[in-house]
Amino acid sequence: MACSCSAPEPKSPAPGFRRALWIALWVNLAMFFVEGLASLSSGSVSLMADAIDFFGDSANYILSLTVLSMGMLWRGRAAMVKGITMTVFGLVIWARAVWVVQAGITPEPLTMGAVGLLALAANVSVAALLFRFREGDSDMRSVWLCSRNDAVSNIAVMVAALGVFGTGSAWPDLIVAAIMGTLAITAGISVVRHARSDIAEAKASKAQPGAASSSSR
Repeated sequence: MACSCSAPEPKSPAPGFRRALWIALWVNLAMFFVEGLASLSSGSVSLMADAIDFFGDSANYILSLTVLSMGMLWRGRAAMVKGITMTVFGLVIWARAVWVVQAGITPEPLTMGAVGLLALAANVSVAALLFRFREGDSDMRSVWLCSRNDAVSNIAVMVAALGVFGTGSAWPDLIVAAIMGTLAITAGISVVRHARSDIAEAKASKAQPGAASSSSR
């Protein structure tokens, strides 16, 4: 960072980011309903985890769109909320996997594989759309991480479907669900750390004489 007597200008969203968010929002909402219904019919924990993740991402995109025109302080706070949400999501998936182990439910692999492939196509498209925004502020980075994690999760769901089909056991589905939960937790922690850095930088800019008031809005 270059030295300057004046406060740094607040970071602005990259051109095209708002449009990319709207596209990502509608894709995620559509896939939430598709995977949610498929998870109920197949009994798959990993598919249900992915459906919940689609819903969580949709909510996160709405939050990002809400604070997009605000300063870095509010965008950092939004990213903090999203990071905490991602972490909680991972813990919920772990809890669900433990419950299924106790219940002894075996999912239906064909539905898992077909819907997982559809979800992968949707998420790869969104991840490619958001790829150029991955090095932005904490809010932009959190959006990219959500999309990246989703694409990885879809591949994992299809691997789990093959495992369930080949073994007739629920363990491949449960293992993948546990991995998805862990990925959500680690990504959430990463976003929270980045958000704390952005919030601290915004507050420091506000505290300096002559700091632009927009950095705290």
